Amino acid sequence: MNQTKDKIQPWKTLKSEMVVDEKWYRLRRDEVELPNGVVLDDYYVSVRPDVVLTFPVTDDGQVIFVRQYKHAAGNVFIELPGGVIDDHEQNPAEAARRELLEETGYTSDNMELLLEVIDNPTKDTNKIYFYLARNAYKVAEQNLDETENIEVLHVPVKEVEQMVLSGSIHVSGSVALCLLALKKLGL
Repeated sequence: MNQTKDKIQPWKTLKSEMVVDEKWYRLRRDEVELPNGVVLDDYYVSVRPDVVLTFPVTDDGQVIFVRQYKHAAGNVFIELPGGVIDDHEQNPAEAARRELLEETGYTSDNMELLLEVIDNPTKDTNKIYFYLARNAYKVAEQNLDETENIEVLHVPVKEVEQMVLSGSIHVSGSVALCLLALKKLGL
């Protein structure tokens, strides 16, 4: 395996410019040189902020999901609560707790990082931090952004795997975190 690994070399960035720099989207155009000498002058990269996603479980075995419309896909999805780590936030666990509270009104004193993943390393720059929030409990009403309309769902933890396998939950990050969290919980 080391022979193959040693043969894989990173690309060299020769030039980079931000071609779209808006509130909701940033796109960078890179000129890169591949290890074989080929130069690509139009390799586009989505510059995205890091994200948190949380699998919140109440002490009575309910998993808190959100159901909301997602415009790019043009559909309503069942997902785990999560969102962008704001520029001023240094601690992903605190961002996960904030997003959970804003979207659902729930919080947890037990936020465990399960895994840090890369969603789309070909075109996106961001990481996703997957958290398990044990003993989640409601402390407030939702505090939604103007673009959000979120229904909070309570699903028995024993039903989550079947929801994933049947396609009821089919957003990649939520699928992955559900399966990781269920494994961690021994289910």
